[in-house]
Amino acid sequence: MSESTPNGERQPRTGKSLKAQQRRQEILQIAMDTFAARGYNNASLQEIADRAGVTQAGVLHYFRSKPQLLTSVLALRDETDIEQLGPERPRGLAFLHHLVDTVRRNTEREGIVRLYAVLSAESVTEGHPAQNYFRDRYTGLRTFVTDALAEACELGETRPDLNLEDAANAIIAVMDGLQIQWLLAPDSVDMAASTNRVITALLADITANTS
Repeated sequence: MSESTPNGERQPRTGKSLKAQQRRQEILQIAMDTFAARGYNNASLQEIADRAGVTQAGVLHYFRSKPQLLTSVLALRDETDIEQLGPERPRGLAFLHHLVDTVRRNTEREGIVRLYAVLSAESVTEGHPAQNYFRDRYTGLRTFVTDALAEACELGETRPDLNLEDAANAIIAVMDGLQIQWLLAPDSVDMAASTNRVITALLADITANTS
């Protein structure tokens, strides 16, 4: 039996058997690939069901609705990011170097990068089911980067007068912009090298006069 969230929405069924869990993961992966290739609005449950070799009712057995399927796909993506981050976030400027490593790993998971780029852009449209997710995600990411820069100030790694929010916004904008360029021309764009160049330039600025 499925459970309900505080707002009354029913949670997706997970299934108790190993076979059911495997089928659910297969559907999630296919939905991830489909949303990444076609966007949420252009992808249909029937298309996902056909690719998974089940009926549309079969998909709805595990995921009560298309928006709930999208939510589960985004949760799966987040699980991957959490695994990469490890048990403890690096502190200070070490977190910025961690971001470069993350970008480097992203070049090996094109599907997830495409999913993020497509859905984050779509989410600005009215009524998109992932709008709150991406709004919260950007808020959280800005907090992560801002906190890391604040730690760097405390550790004496940056100037105390640094505008932390502006620096955080610039770093996030560079990372997201490079993802789009890389998806369109992967052989012409080195995301990791470009991200590292921008962060290195930023660090050269924010560490000036700290010695």
